[in-house]
Amino acid sequence: MATTIEHTPGVCGGAACVRNTRIAVWTLVRLQQLDRSDEQLLADFPGLRREDLTAVRAYYREHAAEIDEAIAAEEREGT
Repeated sequence: MATTIEHTPGVCGGAACVRNTRIAVWTLVRLQQLDRSDEQLLADFPGLRREDLTAVRAYYREHAAEIDEAIAAEEREGT
């Protein structure tokens, strides 16, 4: 089963999410940047599959500016 990254209006503010979940790509990317391992992410998000993490990395490679801005926006809101 192929993983898709979707933008769904009204879900997570329209942010890119893993398939039909509310798991935002920027969240997973940021956690990876903070040294969370794939095993930790899979444990933290029970609906997540290993191929989802591969799709997240591929999406980030192609849309880094979008994801970096989402991370920056979240950090601005959190302060």
